[in-house]
Amino acid sequence: MKISGFSFVRNGVLFDYPFLESIQSILPLCDEFILCVGASNDDTLARIRNLHESKIKIIETVWDDTLRVGGKVLADQTNIALAHVTGDWSFYLQADEVVHQDDLPNIRRAMSEHVSNNNVEGLLFSYKHFYGTYSYIGSSRRWYRREIRIVRPGIGVTSWSDAQGFRIEGRKMRVKLVDASIYHYGWVKSPRKQQDKQKSFNRFWHDDRWMDRNVGNASEYDYSAGGRLEQFTGTHPAVMTNRIASQDWEFSYDPSKVRQPLKERALDWFESATGIRPGEYRNYVLI
Repeated sequence: MKISGFSFVRNGVLFDYPFLESIQSILPLCDEFILCVGASNDDTLARIRNLHESKIKIIETVWDDTLRVGGKVLADQTNIALAHVTGDWSFYLQADEVVHQDDLPNIRRAMSEHVSNNNVEGLLFSYKHFYGTYSYIGSSRRWYRREIRIVRPGIGVTSWSDAQGFRIEGRKMRVKLVDASIYHYGWVKSPRKQQDKQKSFNRFWHDDRWMDRNVGNASEYDYSAGGRLEQFTGTHPAVMTNRIASQDWEFSYDPSKVRQPLKERALDWFESATGIRPGEYRNYVLI
């Protein structure tokens, strides 16, 4: 069984992505790692090359910054990388996603178990969305709970919408749930760097008028808009140790100050009481 990793990144240093940790977290599973590296304004490419990992195959790209609808440029970069994989399974991680080393055996076991069953088109992961700091995770319905991160290549799989998940010719994929989590760190940055990211990243979805109205010119991001959070009591992936130790900003969470619409608050309460999430968006068919 051959396993390919694939991803994309641009300005990983400038916007403080844990892109090196992301790659290193699944490299032990992979026979190759296809990485699209967009032309950057920092030393992202040099840092990847300095890993001196023979498994990593770099494709240098230039992003089309005129694509400002639906995050399409992100899906395009994902598809470029996916088109170059050669494995039986392809493991996708975005530049702010990391896998815990303790989950690697379960992931390998799931791929091995289903590799010969063509009815299984992908593997589904649970998510831990860290917010504002490494000590809290999002627990409201605004944080998606699961997404596809391993796909079977050669069957028409392509990145869907803004590269959050995958489909086959527009239809949802048939997937099995893996006993493993994706640790999502995209919302853990200093307030200044998070705001810089918002000013850049949201341009892949919205026009200048929307940007002026919703992002504005504030120098720091307001973390009060994250919805309901809960204390994280587990352990982080080992590759994140140095990054976590270097956190140089303060973060506090006061549930009474959370800005949350009444409907969302009621639905969150219902989910806490029952474990059921009414109307949950699922970009997959669980089999």
